[in-house]
Amino acid sequence: MNVDVFDLIEQAVRAGGADSGFDLLAQKLREDKNYPLLFEVRVIEQRHKMGLPPLRIDGLDDIPSRHRDAYEDALAEAAREVGSLFLADGDIPRAWPYFRAVGEREQVCAAIEKLESAEDAVIQIALEERVHPRKGLELLLGRFGICRAITYFEQYSDRDTREQCIILLVRTLHRELVESLWRAISKRQGMALPHSVPELIAGRDWLFGDLDYYVDTSHLVAVIRFALDLADPQALRLAIELCEYGKHLSVQFKYRADTPFEDVYVDHAAYLSALAGENVDACIEHFLAKVRACDPSLNGTAPAQVLVALLTRLQRYQEAIQISLEYLTQTGGEQLVCPTVPQLCQLAGDYARLKQFARERGDLLSFMAATLPRPTAS
Repeated sequence: MNVDVFDLIEQAVRAGGADSGFDLLAQKLREDKNYPLLFEVRVIEQRHKMGLPPLRIDGLDDIPSRHRDAYEDALAEAAREVGSLFLADGDIPRAWPYFRAVGEREQVCAAIEKLESAEDAVIQIALEERVHPRKGLELLLGRFGICRAITYFEQYSDRDTREQCIILLVRTLHRELVESLWRAISKRQGMALPHSVPELIAGRDWLFGDLDYYVDTSHLVAVIRFALDLADPQALRLAIELCEYGKHLSVQFKYRADTPFEDVYVDHAAYLSALAGENVDACIEHFLAKVRACDPSLNGTAPAQVLVALLTRLQRYQEAIQISLEYLTQTGGEQLVCPTVPQLCQLAGDYARLKQFARERGDLLSFMAATLPRPTAS
């Protein structure tokens, strides 16, 4: 810092008091973009206003209890000021710690939303810090491709934004598939093409030789597996199209998965179609047949659990209860990945059945839940 600035600060304090000195120093630091030092200046300024020694020695230990709230408010305001200055300069990684310190992410989220590409540090903030997971995954896709995005999503745990990210993965893989099919068809037939996968592959069996595929099949299987959690109708339709494409692949690309999704593309298509409201009864019967054919000693109760989960998603609770009673009564709650019978009874509003079931099973907790007066709508 130029020695003239020291003189100017001294003159400002002498002529206009401490406030003038702080104003001049803050202006200089903003011009120099020395924002971390600006934060420290705001701390000294607040301590001076409180009649405390300006330089901190023991954190908050020397702040009288009556001044704690005001002091912490001043620190928070200083953090917002400095974080906003970093954001104005486009420096998200340096802005984020200041906003994180005050438990605010909206401004950083808005800044990330505007980005078309980003460095690793910004992607980490968006994803790992949960500032903007959907956009973070979009930036990850743009920087590293769908393989890296799928690998990351395997460990994804943010329930609030999970579906947004699945939709992004489905749309991305669907777009890649359509573009790849376009290129193959245009090269041979040279014609205007639709965007629907079923329309693209209809009548073109020549697309599917023994070694022909148009997107990485491991990516395909991963994305349709993620898609089982979807509720969005448009994304479900795209995921079903991905399954329809998979059905046409040669046998060496038709990987087998765990029951009840052994025929990975056919079985996932049935589940997704039911969620989309297409041929629902036939899709339920598809999985019911697997339940009936399953030997629990070999395959466990996975088919029954999957069917109960599907029926629950479809709000066909009484059918789900019946399947659970027939096939899952010996399965402990900690082993279930679908709702329990008491939970299903509550979802169905069938408290008489819940009470009966609880009494038969000696389940005092569920019996109490069924016996309680129902809350009235406010």
